[in-house]
Amino acid sequence: MVGTKTHFTSEKAPCGRTVDGEHYVDRDEEGLVIRDEFFACGCRLIRHEYHDGSVDVRTVRHDGKRVSEPGPDHGA
Repeated sequence: MVGTKTHFTSEKAPCGRTVDGEHYVDRDEEGLVIRDEFFACGCRLIRHEYHDGSVDVRTVRHDGKRVSEPGPDHGA
């Protein structure tokens, strides 16, 4: 697996700030997909799709607090 990083500008971070950052995407041929967004302020959006179809989504602000969101989708 070899991931790709793409720079972005002026996107809204989970904390509400508009900042630059990077999108990171990595995948394998079996169905695993990793999508992460790293914002210049330190916030992160994390989405991992696993081989069994389950999905884990996490949003973390730059101060380390997780943003409320629905639980993981396990293919239901």
